[in-house]
Amino acid sequence: MKSFLVSRQAIHRISLLSSKTPTFCRNFSAITSSISHSDRHLRSYDEQTHFKNVEIPRPISSFNRYFHFTRESRLSESSAAIDDSNDQEEDDEEEDGTTNEFLSRFVWIMRGKVSEAYPDCDKKMIDGMLLLIVEKVVEEIERGGFNKVGSAPPSPSSDFSDDLWATIWEVSNTVLKDMEKERKKEKMKQYVQSPEVMEMCRFAGEIGIRGDLLRELRFKWAREKMEDAEFYESLEQQRDLDNSIRESESVDGEVEEEGFVPSDEIESRSISLPKRKGKFKYKIYGLELSDPKWVEMADKIHAAEEEADWREPKPVTGKCKLVMEKLESLQGGDDPSGLLAEWAELLEPNRVDWIALLNQLREGNTIAYLKVAERVLDEKSFNASISDYSKLIHIHAKENHIEDVERILKKMSQNGIFPDILTATSLVHMYSKSGNLERATEAFENLKSYGLRPDEKIYEAMIMGYVNAGKPKLGERLMKEMQAKELKASEEVYMALLRAYAQMGDANGAAGISSSMLYASNDPLSFEAYSLFVEAYGKAGQVDKAKSNFDEMRKLGHKPDDKCIANLVRAYKGENSLDKALRLLLQLEKDGIEIGVITYTVLVDWMANLGLIEEAEQLLVKISQLGEAPPFELQVSLCCMYSSMRNEKKTLQALGVLEAKRDQMGPNEFDKVITALKKGGFEKDARRMYKYMEARKFLPSQRLQMDMVAPPRAFGSGSGRVRR
Repeated sequence: MKSFLVSRQAIHRISLLSSKTPTFCRNFSAITSSISHSDRHLRSYDEQTHFKNVEIPRPISSFNRYFHFTRESRLSESSAAIDDSNDQEEDDEEEDGTTNEFLSRFVWIMRGKVSEAYPDCDKKMIDGMLLLIVEKVVEEIERGGFNKVGSAPPSPSSDFSDDLWATIWEVSNTVLKDMEKERKKEKMKQYVQSPEVMEMCRFAGEIGIRGDLLRELRFKWAREKMEDAEFYESLEQQRDLDNSIRESESVDGEVEEEGFVPSDEIESRSISLPKRKGKFKYKIYGLELSDPKWVEMADKIHAAEEEADWREPKPVTGKCKLVMEKLESLQGGDDPSGLLAEWAELLEPNRVDWIALLNQLREGNTIAYLKVAERVLDEKSFNASISDYSKLIHIHAKENHIEDVERILKKMSQNGIFPDILTATSLVHMYSKSGNLERATEAFENLKSYGLRPDEKIYEAMIMGYVNAGKPKLGERLMKEMQAKELKASEEVYMALLRAYAQMGDANGAAGISSSMLYASNDPLSFEAYSLFVEAYGKAGQVDKAKSNFDEMRKLGHKPDDKCIANLVRAYKGENSLDKALRLLLQLEKDGIEIGVITYTVLVDWMANLGLIEEAEQLLVKISQLGEAPPFELQVSLCCMYSSMRNEKKTLQALGVLEAKRDQMGPNEFDKVITALKKGGFEKDARRMYKYMEARKFLPSQRLQMDMVAPPRAFGSGSGRVRR
C-alpha cells in the first residue's frame, strides 16, 4: 500500500499534463535552478548570520497518508489552468519578485517532500503534482492567506486533505521565515557600516576590545540601531494611518449630513500607542533599579548633596602656613591642641578647610593626622558626621589600638551618634584579632540590634576569634547560622575549625566540619583536611578511622608528609600497637616515602617509654644524620628518658634546653617533665619546673599535685649520684 493514495484518474491526468505542457516543465526547471542558488545562499546566511537561528519544524508524519485528487477533474479544465498559471507566473516574475522568490523556495522544499513520498515516480509525474499544489498556493496568496506565520487553517479545497494542506502551510511558514531572515540580513548590512556603529567599534578597539567580542558588539549595536529605526518607522506609519483615518472621518461627516447614521454605530477608528501595563523596570548592568529601595537611596544622596559644602578651601598663607608646618612636624608625645587653636584663630576655617588640613597631614605625618583628627571631632565648625568617626575608628582598629578606639567610641556616645555597619565591622575585627571575645561578642550583638545584617567578613572574624580562643564549638555554631542565612563561609574558616578540633582531639567535631565542607562544596577534600582528620582521630584514640582516612588520602593521590605519618604512628603508640606501626613504616619505605624528624621523635619517645634505650639512641643517630634541627618535643622525650635512667649529666643537659625554651612548653609538657624528674630523683629540679608551671598559670593534674605534696625521696640531683 503506497504511503500516498492517488486515484487512477488523477495519475492519468497528471501524465497528460506532463506530456502536453512542456513549457510548464521548462518553467519548473528554471524555478528549481533558481532555488538551488537561493538554497546555497540560505545556507551561507545561516552560517554567517548572528541572529537567532529559527528551527525549521519537521514535516508532520500524517503527510505520508493521503494525497487526494478528485475524479471529477477534467483534462480541458486542467490544461486551461496550466496555461493560465504559466501566464500568471510570468506576470508575477515581471511584476513581483517577492512572490517569485517565495514560489521558488516553496517548490524546492515541496519537491523534496513529494520525491521522498513517491520514490518510484519520474520527474514529469512529480512536476504535475507540484503544479496542482502551486495552483492552490497561488490562489491562497491572492486571497492573502500566506502573509503571516501561524497555524494551518482548514483546507480551502476538497482536492487536498487536511494533512496535506497542513504540510503545505508548514512549508510556506518556513519559506516566509527564511525570507524574513534574508530581509533582515540585507538591512543589517546598512547599519553595520553606519557611521555611529563604526565610531563605537573604533572606540572599543582603542580600549582593548578585539576579536570575537568586538565582532559580537558590532552586530549588537547594529541590531539596536535597526530596531530603533524600525520603531520610528512604525510610528511614522501609524501617524500617516491616523491622518488618513481623520480625513476619511471628515468625508464620512459630510455624508452623514445628507443621511442619518445612528450614533451607536459610529466607532472611533483613531489609532494610538498601547498603554503600558505594570511598573517601569530599569536595568543597568543587571542591577534592578526599579526596586523601591533605590528611591530611598536617591533621596539620601540628594539630601547628602544638599548638606555638602561645595566651596573651595581658603588659601593658607603667612603665619597660618607656618602653624600648619609645625603641625606636620609633630612627634608622638606632642600635644597639638595649642597649634590647632592658633590655626583656627588665624584662618577661621569651615569644614572644607578642616578636611584640607587633615588630608595634608595624612599624606605627610600619620601620627599627627590621628591626633589632630580626634581633636577636630569636637570643633563646631567641622560639623563631624558618622563617617568621620568611622574612618578614624577603622584606622585605629586596623593597627589594633584598642584604647584609642574605645576613647573615640565614648566620644561618639556622648555626642548621641550610634555606630554604623562600618564601625561595628571594625570593632568585631579588632576585638576578635586581639582575643577579647567578650567585647567582640558585644559589638556583634550591637550590630544585629541596630537592624544591620552581618556579612561574611564579620561572621568569619567572629569565628576566627572563637577559634583563636580555643572555643571552636561556638565558632561552628556561628558557621551554621551563616549557612541558615545562605552565607557561604570560606575554606580558610573551615580549615581553622578543623585544625582546632584536631589539636583538641575532638573526633566528633572534626566529623561535623567534614560534613559541612562536603555539603558546601562538591569538590574532594584537600590533603590538609585529610591530615587533620588523621590527627583528630588519632588523638581521640580511634585508630581505625585515622588509618582509613590515611588510606583514602593516598588513594586520591596525596603523598603523606612527615607530620601526617607521625600523627598516625602516635595513634598506634596510644594503643601500644608497635607491630602495626612498624608494618606501616615498612610499607611507606617500599613506596619510596621517607620518614622525617617528627616521626623519629615519636618513635624515640615510644622506645623510651618501653625502656628500649639502645633503640632510642639509634633513632637519635638517624635524626642527626638527617641534618635538621630536632623539634622541641624531642628535648622533652630526652629529658624524661635520661631522668628515668638516672643519668644526671644528660638529664640536666636536656633540662637546660627546656628551661631556656620554657615559654614554648604547654601544661602537658610541664606535667610530663615534672613527673619524670620526680621519679628519677631530681627533686629540686622538679620543684623548680613546678614553679615555672605555676608562673604560667597552668593547672597541674591531680596526680602531679599529689606527687608534689608527698615528701622528697632519699636520692636526687643533689646527691651527685648517677643511677642507670
